[in-house]
Amino acid sequence: MSAGHPQDTQIRALYARYLAGWNQRSGVSVSSVFADDGEMIDLDGTLRSGRLTIAADMRRIFAERSIPTFVGVVRSVRRLTENVAVLHAVAGMVPPGADALDPSLHTVHAITAVEDGGRWRIAVLQSTPARYGGRADALAALTAELEAAR
Repeated sequence: MSAGHPQDTQIRALYARYLAGWNQRSGVSVSSVFADDGEMIDLDGTLRSGRLTIAADMRRIFAERSIPTFVGVVRSVRRLTENVAVLHAVAGMVPPGADALDPSLHTVHAITAVEDGGRWRIAVLQSTPARYGGRADALAALTAELEAAR
């Protein structure tokens, strides 16, 4: 594994801003962390390309649906080049009106971050359902880790 990225804190903050925008139900805030040509791949495989498309789609989704709140834990930040890094995180969601995370909504996030003019942006965010091959112990451990992070 390569050494941590010199801008580790900035890249972690980028992910935190993404989660905060989601939890504020703000399409503009969610999209603001993406590069102009950034891409977002949802849990269901939907691809959203471009900051403006991400903003419009997220605005619509937040208006039409009752959306769970994210809780995320960064597992690693790895430098690929001076201006490119990969962040791996796990996240869970608390459904509206619920007091606990719903393990069926756990996800793994992989983010490719790029530095553009001194600011880090998300080039690609990939969400993958965290199913762990049906291993209940692994899912329970993730749930406990995310609950502790709340």
